[in-house]
Amino acid sequence: MLDLYHVALCPVRQRGRGRGYRVNPSTIAGIVIGFCIVIAAVAFSTDSWGVFVNLPGLVLVLGGTVAATLISYPMREVLRVLKVFLVVLRNERLYEKEDVEELVEVAKLISAGQAPKIEDQLLRVKSPFLRTGIQLVADGVPLADIQDLLEWRINRLRIKERAEAAIFRSMGAYAPAFGLVGTLLGLLNMLQNLGAGSIDVIGANLALALVTTFYGILLANLVFVPVAVKLEGRTEQRVALLNMVMEGIRLVKEERSPSYIRETLRSFMENPGDEVAGNDKTKYGVGFAR
Repeated sequence: MLDLYHVALCPVRQRGRGRGYRVNPSTIAGIVIGFCIVIAAVAFSTDSWGVFVNLPGLVLVLGGTVAATLISYPMREVLRVLKVFLVVLRNERLYEKEDVEELVEVAKLISAGQAPKIEDQLLRVKSPFLRTGIQLVADGVPLADIQDLLEWRINRLRIKERAEAAIFRSMGAYAPAFGLVGTLLGLLNMLQNLGAGSIDVIGANLALALVTTFYGILLANLVFVPVAVKLEGRTEQRVALLNMVMEGIRLVKEERSPSYIRETLRSFMENPGDEVAGNDKTKYGVGFAR
């Protein structure tokens, strides 16, 4: 029997290293367009680019954000931030069509009275989550126990990935706050020299004070918060797939017909409008596309 504890660590299919991923065009386009707009706005608003470059202010915003994040979360979770950030740059394929077909094949074996051949079918199943469910069905585990285990794994995945998104949301809140800290420091320095400085010096100091707020708001709204939103959407997408697979495993356990299982699982992947439009050419994966 499968080692259920270890496969629980990776419930979503990984079909070979790198085969399930490609660059996510919307993420790359958003990053490029966002920074291009900011650069263009700076270029058209001033002749002095140097006023927007303040290395101490940038260090304060980034350093303060990282420090506050380290205080808020365990070190090992913070160290995963870079790896998690790379996730939003990839367009992850979930292989929902393959999962449905593998469930249908198992249902065909059961309906044909060839349940012992399920073990051979398991060798071709790539999804750890699906493989666990089929193995439990083959071992005759009660349906309630199967659902309890699979629901625990889904909840575990949801909690883990939401925690990763929460780190970026926190960073999105910390960055503007430390930008304001830099602004306050700059204003205090300006006021200290108010009596002895000219209007040009005061203006330059004020610009340097405000640029830290600019850094904080820019990082929060163009990097940290969008990454958090992207991760949350990815989690819901993956949870929807696992719920579909769990429903399929339940139907297999109840020995429903293969055609019924296929049509039921297709309903998880169709857009609501497909029933009204009467489109019989519904493709797998529509409901999970991002």
